[in-house]
Amino acid sequence: MKKAISMLMVFAFVVTSAGVVFAADKGNKRKGKYTYRKVYKSCHQRGRVNSETPSLSPNSKTQADWVKVFDKKEFAEFGCKEEWDKLSDKDLLDIFSYLHAYASDSPNPVSCK
Repeated sequence: MKKAISMLMVFAFVVTSAGVVFAADKGNKRKGKYTYRKVYKSCHQRGRVNSETPSLSPNSKTQADWVKVFDKKEFAEFGCKEEWDKLSDKDLLDIFSYLHAYASDSPNPVSCK
């Protein structure tokens, strides 16, 4: 009986741990939206861009296009190189999650900037 209970507890722990690990691989869309806009606000304050509004909205590309951009880590088309270079991997994951979730071919494409 004790062996069955301990096996059940180990199984529950493994299942719970796996769920936490898989959840950690996904970024936070809401935080990504905030960080994405914050990058452009900072860039605008330095006088590098004309507007605080990001030059690309999520629906500017398809989900596959966003994957390519973030896999290659080529952010030149966004402008604001200095700000993009300062972003952590977690921030980049959050921004990717936001852009990918609302891409032009997503179930819920964003309709405005």
